[in-house]
Amino acid sequence: MGIYDRDYYRETLPRGGFGHFIAMSVSTWLIVINVGVFFVDAALARAERPTTLPEVLDQLEHEPTDDAARAEMMFFGMGPLQRAGYFSTDKAIRHGQIWRFITFQFLHANPIHLILNMVGIFLFGPIVEAQFGSRRYLTFYLLCGLAGAASYLLLSSTHILISDPREPLVGASAGIFGLLVAAAIIAPHVQIFYYVFPVTIGMLAIFGMLMALYSVISLGYNAGGEAAHLGGGILGFALMKNQHWLNFAMPSRPRAVVRPSIPGARTRPRRASQKDWSKDFNR
Repeated sequence: MGIYDRDYYRETLPRGGFGHFIAMSVSTWLIVINVGVFFVDAALARAERPTTLPEVLDQLEHEPTDDAARAEMMFFGMGPLQRAGYFSTDKAIRHGQIWRFITFQFLHANPIHLILNMVGIFLFGPIVEAQFGSRRYLTFYLLCGLAGAASYLLLSSTHILISDPREPLVGASAGIFGLLVAAAIIAPHVQIFYYVFPVTIGMLAIFGMLMALYSVISLGYNAGGEAAHLGGGILGFALMKNQHWLNFAMPSRPRAVVRPSIPGARTRPRRASQKDWSKDFNR
């Protein structure tokens, strides 16, 4: 049985599926919000009086031990929304700015970073949203992103990951790794193109997690971001195996009032209760 023949695809997203936009879906709105934040931040950054790169380099040359100059170099080019919302050990933990566990997930460093992450939501989001429904899907996505920040903190505190506590972390990729792992469990044999190579989602998830682990251990390029990918993917796997953990995100239902039956009275047929798709997980 193909994924599009399964009940959770046929009933939950009747006109959607893998790599489809649905106007009112959470996946679509996540893309819209991320793109909107990126362009608003760019516009606000342009309105500010920017410090030019030569000025920063000149300051570093004359004051090599000045922490303020080094910090300015680290955050050069950031817009005001990025500065207010990026995640770092220094800001989120030492200064208690816990909102950064969420806000960093909607910020991106450059257009390529944004495009790659939005393609990930476009490809894998509809599969997972069909499995969970909108509320549990959004909760799943945000929790995986939060787990990415927690993984970054854990690996930094144990010195497995060597990083500056002020180093900024931005991007939706921790949540997207959660979506990738979840989609690989739901539809492991669906094929996509990774650059020019056709691969299944299952193969891509395994490859992505192994490369993230290797990058963290070897302190390779973007090791901090890869640490976040590991956290998002691991929590995504755990939530797929324990889907009832997300039931708190469902609205509570009022108890039905039992009314005495009147002989000869016409009764309305009962509506079918919402199906728990998690029971069909292994179909």
